[in-house]
Amino acid sequence: MHDTRTARFEAVYKATYGQITAYAARRCDSPQDAADVVADTFTVAWRRVDELPEGEQATLWLFGVARKVLANHRRVDGRRTGRPRSGDGGPGHLRQARNPRLDAEMADLYGGRPDSGVELAAIAQAFRSLPDDDRELLSLVAWEGLGREEIATVLGLTRNAVRVRLHRARKRFARALAEADLPITTTSRLLPAERPR
Repeated sequence: MHDTRTARFEAVYKATYGQITAYAARRCDSPQDAADVVADTFTVAWRRVDELPEGEQATLWLFGVARKVLANHRRVDGRRTGRPRSGDGGPGHLRQARNPRLDAEMADLYGGRPDSGVELAAIAQAFRSLPDDDRELLSLVAWEGLGREEIATVLGLTRNAVRVRLHRARKRFARALAEADLPITTTSRLLPAERPR
């Protein structure tokens, strides 16, 4: 039984590691924070290996776990606000067990980011001005390459709710870009990125 669970976890880990790592790297301010999110996400996956769905659903399930882990890290980690760290044994408790190889991989991901030009900085600023829910929806489309049904699974929403929220998020982003003198055409849309299969 234990060998079956281990094999199941290892297969999911190998299939999803790159996507979960990219998800964390895009949403964290530092490679170390992203490494923590990845480590904690797969720790949850190991503890709940019997709940892991099959195939593509496993990836969506892990995106949902990573999203919650990231939210917990932001709540628990007081470094950004100057408050001391909580010692409640929450998601940050595995920080000391982080793998140095994972740290190096995260540093490579961050190091590979292109230099921000003025326009890219303005787009990033407009994106950051959006509410958290809008940013997450648009990120799941543009960065993770998810469709509406997949986003609904990750966020625990109906497909119709995703459609409405995504439409509103796109409108708010277009408005923020226009206010930054970076208008987009009406045909311009956030399209899903290519996902590795």
